[in-house]
Amino acid sequence: MPGNSSREPLSEGAARVGSIAIFRTQPIDREILRLALPAFGALVAEPLFLLADSAMVGHLGAVDLAGLGLASAVLQTIVGLMVFLAYSTTPAVARWLGAGDRGRAVSVGIDGLWLALGLGLVLALLGAALSPQLVGAFGAEPAVAAASARYLTVSMLGLPAMLLVFAATGLLRGLQDTRTPLWVAGLGFAANIVLNLWFIYGLGLGLVGSAFGTVIAQWAMVAVYLVVVVRHARREGARLRPHRSGMLRGASSGGWLFLRTASLRAAMLLAVFVATSLGSPQLAAFQIAMTVFAAMAFALDALAIAAQALVGRGLGAGDLPEVRAVLRRCLEWGLLGGAAIGALLVVTSPLLGGLFTTAAEVSSLLPLTLVILGLSGPLCGLVFVLDGVLIGAGDARYLAVTGMVNLLVFVPLAWAVLSWAPQGAVGLAWLMAAFAFGYLGARGVTLGLRARAARWMVVGAR
Repeated sequence: MPGNSSREPLSEGAARVGSIAIFRTQPIDREILRLALPAFGALVAEPLFLLADSAMVGHLGAVDLAGLGLASAVLQTIVGLMVFLAYSTTPAVARWLGAGDRGRAVSVGIDGLWLALGLGLVLALLGAALSPQLVGAFGAEPAVAAASARYLTVSMLGLPAMLLVFAATGLLRGLQDTRTPLWVAGLGFAANIVLNLWFIYGLGLGLVGSAFGTVIAQWAMVAVYLVVVVRHARREGARLRPHRSGMLRGASSGGWLFLRTASLRAAMLLAVFVATSLGSPQLAAFQIAMTVFAAMAFALDALAIAAQALVGRGLGAGDLPEVRAVLRRCLEWGLLGGAAIGALLVVTSPLLGGLFTTAAEVSSLLPLTLVILGLSGPLCGLVFVLDGVLIGAGDARYLAVTGMVNLLVFVPLAWAVLSWAPQGAVGLAWLMAAFAFGYLGARGVTLGLRARAARWMVVGAR
């Protein structure tokens, strides 16, 4: 558990902890943007994988697109539950960096990589064996379920790679390096487009070809990350072998974040379940809308990543005024960014459907739903920034407990849509409103109440 630090204030100890002196020599805005802008590109690359897949698969027909939607929901749930591999690694590495021990910081990150590999192999084997049952739980039409199961089975080959990317990204973010993940993500996205085009259309593999292309791109990203991590380890004298105690601490500290993420994924799965009950065109349209939401969310989450790294480093160095300044400025940037992205989404809502599918019965459902999503932009900015701040502080227990509360708020709203929403575009819009304003609104309240207090600001390397 973090404890009070007896180290001298950062302004006096900057010569001893040289890498942290930037807190005093550069404005907070510059520090935030230095981390957030590259993180923005890297984070957006992840939903761009889905955007590219959705656009290419969408031209195969509504059945394949709906199948991709179900498979993506399952796969993102599994991967999303493991996001603690990045979110617990970043503040842990950043705290040791703030304390001036770069070797220990790198070692903590390497333990996270080994943990990611072990979890990835186990989950991939289980997921491949249970793919038909996982997609069958949604009750989709037989043709949609069959297409989804085929895609999901192949995608499991890339699951260990996805988790390794999480852990490696968390390590580098903790070291205040968001540029390397940007380059790796950009190269991976480019490779994904080329490979998917080749497998889907060049080789005529259709939906399964999209899965193969993405898997190959993911493992190529892992290869690049491993080269970077080994160089850091050699430079700082960190061991490449796993530390059993370090892996256990990582799993333990990630447990609360696992529960926090589980509640988030449960809310998203519940929304997909409701969309499935509305019909295949509605499910396909909801897949597109949630893919757009993922792109918006990850763009705003760039500020949360900057907050994680800066808050963790500041608490490790014992600089509470700087932590408060980071919180304030990240919130201001989050609200502004959310409003800008939301306005752009509202303006372009009549056009976006045609980018993803040629099926008129799907694209006609989207404009109203996308307008509602765009109106929630400032709320999204608030939620993601506060979430990042508290993750950076290691306040995972609070996030886990309130995550369950937020889910309980969303359940009756989803049930109301399932029971009373009309068919067509209006019913889909009500579903998005329940998620974007009901569920995210509850998250905004619980996160805001915590941020107003000071109990989460605990200093120390651990």
